Amino acid sequence: MEIREATPQDWPAIYPFWSQIVEARESYVYPLGASSDEARAIWMQAPPAHVVVAVDGESILGSATMGPNKAGPGSHIATGSFMVSPEAQGRGMGRALGEYLIGWSRRSGYRGIQFNAVVETNAPAVHLWKSLGFEVIGTVPEAFDSASHGLVGLHVMYQKL
Repeated sequence: MEIREATPQDWPAIYPFWSQIVEARESYVYPLGASSDEARAIWMQAPPAHVVVAVDGESILGSATMGPNKAGPGSHIATGSFMVSPEAQGRGMGRALGEYLIGWSRRSGYRGIQFNAVVETNAPAVHLWKSLGFEVIGTVPEAFDSASHGLVGLHVMYQKL
């Protein structure tokens, strides 16, 4: 597996799993029913954002978007979002993308990384981020409407770099 910068030509391979994950309503607060163009505008952000793909040969198995969490006086804290194709889950793609984010954030001079909305019932993600050094610094109760759990909290997670 290799992680490389995403190109516009990668979007047709990203969108099917992006849409599948969002429509499952278990892990992301992105709009339901987003067209490919709408989703591309959300995910394939321009610099200072940085978008990567995890590839195995010619197959795109995952993607991550990262950059400043906020503009101006908040731009020294990074953030990131991650999508791994359901067919590739459990193969270490999320961990590799998370480690990439941490290294990229350090090299780019960020002081920390903040995730604004980690669904508390998304146990694999919460476990992964904790294992990579993130901590839950707060939870917004009932902020996410999970398809299988109903109203659940969204964790804010943070790692100082």
